Amino acid sequence: MKIALLSFWAHQILRSVFKDEDKFVEIFKSGKGLRWGEHHYDLFEGTAKFFKPNYLSNLVPSWIPSLDGVQEKLKQGAKIADIGCGYGVSTVIMAKEYPNSKFYGFDNHKDSIEATRKLAQKEGVTDRIEFAVVSANESIDNDFDLVAFFDCLHDMADPVSALKFAKQSLKSDGTCMIIEPMANDNIEDNLNLVGKIYYSASSIICVPNSLADNGIALGAQAGEEKIKEITKKAGFAKFRRSSQTPFNIVYEAKI
Repeated sequence: MKIALLSFWAHQILRSVFKDEDKFVEIFKSGKGLRWGEHHYDLFEGTAKFFKPNYLSNLVPSWIPSLDGVQEKLKQGAKIADIGCGYGVSTVIMAKEYPNSKFYGFDNHKDSIEATRKLAQKEGVTDRIEFAVVSANESIDNDFDLVAFFDCLHDMADPVSALKFAKQSLKSDGTCMIIEPMANDNIEDNLNLVGKIYYSASSIICVPNSLADNGIALGAQAGEEKIKEITKKAGFAKFRRSSQTPFNIVYEAKI
């Protein structure tokens, strides 16, 4: 049943690709890129549904516990920012598990933020969660215990600046959690089934989103060394791989 549902949600993403075919033809001709919000809505909805089982299986059971001291803070009561939250699936999962904490979901896509508010209402967590239309390169509060990027940093035009703003938003003992697609540093090590899927999706979704704002086009297969490089450029002193699955790598960055 779960496999059938995952297949359906993946096909919803693929359906959006076919509906946007004319847009892809144009961006490959011009090289101008295509912003996330310019895709068909099937992409937004399909992406949220596709990633949800992975987040449910890993976020609370293993990813957060892999971070140094973060789980204890969330249980006691912490302040968390989810940057590029999309439909808010990751934000709501955390809010349900840690009722003493306060969560803020930020995304520059207005329609997604509207969907997040509906989800929070449905899941009964509106008392401890807020959503707002905010770019990753805009300042937010400076007293967060945890700032998280779920499968989105590689899509951004300027990931270094996004991480700089994340660093500025953290308390001195705060943590930045960066969840990225599974990728090795060498291209040849990514030429497997998962890597081929990620390269394909990246070429029509992730890279065009970055190019639309004259970005560096990091892409979904950046690898640990590249993520470490941009994290250090942003001013973080500590960086490590804290967890991984066949589909994701979790990085921890600290000031």
